[in-house]
Amino acid sequence: MEFAAFAERVERLEAEPADLETTAIVADLLVAAGDDLETATRFLLGRTYPAHDDRTLDVGPASCREAIARAAGPNVTADDVEARLAERGEIGAVAADFDFGGQRGLSAFGDGSDPLSIAEVDDTLRELAAAAGEGSESRKVDALFGLFNRCDPAEARTLARLVLGEMRIGVGEGTVRDAVAEAFLAAVDDESDGSEEAAVDDESDGSEEAAVDDESDGSEEAAVDDESDENGDANRASDGAYAAVERALQVTNDYGRVARLAREEGMEGLDAERIRIGRPVQAMLAQAGSAADAVESFGEVAVEAKFDGARVQVHYAPGPDGFGPRLYSRNMDDVTDALPEIVEFVADRVDVPVVLDGEIVAVDDDGSPLPFQEVLRRFRRKHDVDRMREAVTCRIHAFDCLLAGGDSDGGGEDGDGAPDDLLREPLRARHDRLVDVLPEAAADLRVVDDVEAVERIESAALEEGHEGVMLKDPTSAYTPGDRGRDWLKRKPDVETLDAVVVGAEWGEGRRAELFGTFLLAVRDGDGYEPIGKVATGLTDEELADLTERLEPHVVAESGTELRIRPEVVLEVGYEEIQTSPTYGSGYALRFPRFVGVREDKSAEDVDALERVARLAENGAGPADDASLDSR
Repeated sequence: MEFAAFAERVERLEAEPADLETTAIVADLLVAAGDDLETATRFLLGRTYPAHDDRTLDVGPASCREAIARAAGPNVTADDVEARLAERGEIGAVAADFDFGGQRGLSAFGDGSDPLSIAEVDDTLRELAAAAGEGSESRKVDALFGLFNRCDPAEARTLARLVLGEMRIGVGEGTVRDAVAEAFLAAVDDESDGSEEAAVDDESDGSEEAAVDDESDGSEEAAVDDESDENGDANRASDGAYAAVERALQVTNDYGRVARLAREEGMEGLDAERIRIGRPVQAMLAQAGSAADAVESFGEVAVEAKFDGARVQVHYAPGPDGFGPRLYSRNMDDVTDALPEIVEFVADRVDVPVVLDGEIVAVDDDGSPLPFQEVLRRFRRKHDVDRMREAVTCRIHAFDCLLAGGDSDGGGEDGDGAPDDLLREPLRARHDRLVDVLPEAAADLRVVDDVEAVERIESAALEEGHEGVMLKDPTSAYTPGDRGRDWLKRKPDVETLDAVVVGAEWGEGRRAELFGTFLLAVRDGDGYEPIGKVATGLTDEELADLTERLEPHVVAESGTELRIRPEVVLEVGYEEIQTSPTYGSGYALRFPRFVGVREDKSAEDVDALERVARLAENGAGPADDASLDSR
C-alpha cells in the first residue's frame, strides 16, 4: 500500500465527526491495505510494534523538528519549525503546510522520487527503534529526513504524527476492533462458535461505534453491501464476530496480527489464539463496590486482601530451552531487571510453565507492608539495583493463574503437551492451580456468603496494613483488560483521582526553569478532556522530577504554556468536583493537590469522564464516594 493512500484515508478520518462513518472508513482502509494489513492497522493507532512489545522509536520532538527543517530546505532551521509549531499547535499541521514564501517548503517533498510505501516507512521506523549508542540521534534524524523528503503534505502530516505517536484522528482501539470485524467477518452468523465465551462488554471502549453507515465512501473496496436495510445494520458483523475479535485481542494485544487472522483464517483462526508465555496480556481490573453489592451479585463471594503494591505478571517456562522468569508491569513493560529477588523466588520454586498475576509489595524488616511509593522506587530503578534491593525489600503476592503446565515437561490437562490456558476457567479453579504451582506466594482466598463475613475479613486485612479487600465472583473467568463487575474492590476512603498531564506552565522566580503548573485531563472515549490544573503539594524536587519526565513529551509551546502528549499519570486529591465551563470536560477540581506519580498506569488507565460526572452529580467530596473508586 502506498503511504499516500494511507495518509489520504487518515485525512478523511480526521475530518469525519461521525463515529459510524469513522468505523466504515477504517474498515475500508483495512481491506485496501493488502499485504500491509498488519502495519496499517498498527499505524492507525500510532504504533510501530504491538502493545505487548516494549520497544519504542525513542524519537523526541526536537529530532522530528530537525528532520522537518532539513527536508524543508537549506533556509529553514529547527528554530523556524519550532516557531511555526507555537503558532499551529501540533507537529502534523506544521509538517503539512511549512512554507516560507519563496523558500522550498514541504509542499515540494517527493519531487523526482518513487512513491513512498507503508512497508518502507515501517522498515525505517524499526531502524530508528534499533538505533543505539554514539551517533544514534544523528542517524535517526538522517533516516527521518529521508522519509520526509519523499512526502507530499498529507504524507508529511501523517508521518510526523506517527513518529511522535500522536495520530489525532479520533480512532481508538474500540474503533479498530469493530472495523476488523466488519471488514472481514461481516458475513459470519450470529451463532458462530465462541460468541458466548468471549462476550464483549457493552461498555467497552468503542462498542457503540460498530455500526457501519451504508453510505460510507470506499464501500466497494471494503465489500460493504449497499443494500443496507432501513435500520442500517446490514454491514454490521455478528455479535459472535465482534466477540471473537475481542477475545483474540485480549490474548495477543496485537491489532495487526488479529486483523490478519480475521482476514485469512476467520473465526476459527481467532478462536484458536491462546495466551502465550512471553506475550503479556492486559490485567483484569475491578470496579469499586461494597460487601452488600458483592453478596447480592455473586451469592458466594471470594474475598482476598487488596495489596498496596504494583501489579505484575510473571511469565516462566523452566528448563534449558525455557523462558524467564520475566516480570511485566500493568502497562506490559518488562521490569524483570529491577526485581531480581522476585525472579530468584519464582525460579527456585516453580517447576512448570506458568503465567501468574499478582502484586509486588514493599515490606519492612517485620514483613509488614510499606506504602505504595516504596515499591515504585524499585520499579523505576535501572541502575544500582543491588543497593536498592538492600534498601527496599519486595515480595510477590500472586492471586491468579492464567496459564499452567500440568507437569515438569509442560504437558497440560489437554494431553497435547501444551500448558493449559486457564483464562476461561472459573476463579476457584484458577486459584487451585495457583496453589499447586506456587503455594508460598499464593494469596489467601476465602469464599463466604454474607456481608458480616466479608467485613470481618476486611477488618483483618486493614489491621495487617493492606488497602482493603477484593471481592470476586468465584465462578468468573479472567477477562484481560476488562473493568467489569466480576471483580469489586473495597477501600475505606477514596480521596484521589488519576489524571493524565496534557499541558504545563513554566514556573516563576526560583522555579522559572521548572514546570510549575500542570493541566490534567480524564479519559473521554478515545480522547481526553481537561479537568483542572494542579500546582499545590509539589516540592522543588518533585517539580524537577516532573519537568524531566514531561519535557520529552512537549509537542507545542506558546509563551509560558506548553502542550504535552498524554503519557504521565498523576494521582491528585481534591476537595470537591464542580461543574465549570472553563474546561472541555465541563467540570473542575476544587483545590486540587498533587499526591504522586502513578508509574504503574498509562494514559488509558486514568479515570473516565463518566465517573467524574457521577461524582459531581453526587455533590459529595471524595470521602463519600467509595463506591466509585477506580484504582
